[in-house]
Amino acid sequence: MTEYERWEARYATPDYAFGKQPNYFLQSCKSLLPPSGRALAVADGEGRNGVWLAEQGLDVVSIDFSPSAQRKAKALAAERHVKVAFELVDVHNWNYPEADFDVVVEIFTQFSSPAERVLKWSGMKRSLKSGGLLIIQGYTPKQLEYGTGGPKQIENLYTRAMLERAFAEFRILKIVEEECEIHEGTSHGGMSAVINLIATKP
Repeated sequence: MTEYERWEARYATPDYAFGKQPNYFLQSCKSLLPPSGRALAVADGEGRNGVWLAEQGLDVVSIDFSPSAQRKAKALAAERHVKVAFELVDVHNWNYPEADFDVVVEIFTQFSSPAERVLKWSGMKRSLKSGGLLIIQGYTPKQLEYGTGGPKQIENLYTRAMLERAFAEFRILKIVEEECEIHEGTSHGGMSAVINLIATKP
């Protein structure tokens, strides 16, 4: 089964796999968001994070490769009475526009292989405006001990050194590894090992 088929099957159910509420770490960044501007939600799935960003007054572009996920994301945006631009694309090959976004958010998008991750992160960096805000949360290798969500391939997991190297030119406001209880829909449940990054583009 390909990654595409796996995610399509996961999102084909009526329930929202990760729930309808935004990711807790993204929510904690609310005070850092600009009052207006453009935001990109990368691999946004069923839209919980993109819709929340739109509720904060941002013009949001939500990208994902799953038609089933985006059908649910559109329904969630309608339910919350916000406008979100949805693009059905492979996040590794999307034509990330140059310096177009004030905020770029990537939450638990760890289906990317190391080579794909380079393409995705290069695009994310390119598309942020100078002074723009980058928000990333991902699982660390310790997550394999918990097994409460995320990939089984250690090379897909994030480490502090990896993030510091990949975003070396950025001004890092916060980078924290933590272990905490996460309950997001039926797909993330229990003690989890994560890393959080907040940075701005010079």
